[in-house]
Amino acid sequence: MRHELLLLSGLLCDETVWSRLTPDLADMIPVRAFDFRGFDSIGAMAEYVLDNAPATFALAGHSMGARVALEIHRRAPDRIDRLALLDTGTHPAKQGEAESRQKLVDLAHAQGMAALADRWLPPMLAPANRAQASMIDPLRDMVLRMTPDIYEAQVKALLNRPDAAAGLGQIRCPTLVGVGQHDEWSPSGQHQLIAQHIDGASLVVFPDSGHMAPFEASREVAAALRAWLEH
Repeated sequence: MRHELLLLSGLLCDETVWSRLTPDLADMIPVRAFDFRGFDSIGAMAEYVLDNAPATFALAGHSMGARVALEIHRRAPDRIDRLALLDTGTHPAKQGEAESRQKLVDLAHAQGMAALADRWLPPMLAPANRAQASMIDPLRDMVLRMTPDIYEAQVKALLNRPDAAAGLGQIRCPTLVGVGQHDEWSPSGQHQLIAQHIDGASLVVFPDSGHMAPFEASREVAAALRAWLEH
């Protein structure tokens, strides 16, 4: 492959969420993961990636990172060779979302990131994975590397996120839309609608995984990404 694959991490996530699948892609393309510590808007996150990206690149985003990917496409579609959107959505903030997210921000500031991880992380995984130390422990350690201020800034970015649905019809590059079978935060039906609005998009549902599908179903996600890169 000529270009680099940029992996955009989601809320409270870093390269850990990609770590199990990147070895399966290394023979195809150079891979680099981004996280968004220190940013409080989707637009600023998008500019950060564009400022540090090659002239053209393949782009895969997970959760909040996929929203950043869509904003990058809106700003610089000609630089994106192909696009993958994983466990995400395109809608703006919903009624009551600000209040529910603020409760978790308050928890992080009052009781620390360990308390936040214990509350926030389990529902992000498929029910069968929540008691598996090999699944939960690396992701919990990832959350503990963050701070309440980082979390608050990223929540601010999400609450002020743009409505990205209208831009889906402008996507012309090969596009993969993927979701964990048991994703309770961004369910599969949401991704079906996204795929329907992107000409030629492929939809893949990853078995036995939740919102953290790139980590929970790393082999299946890597296989989908390889097929997408070969498209």
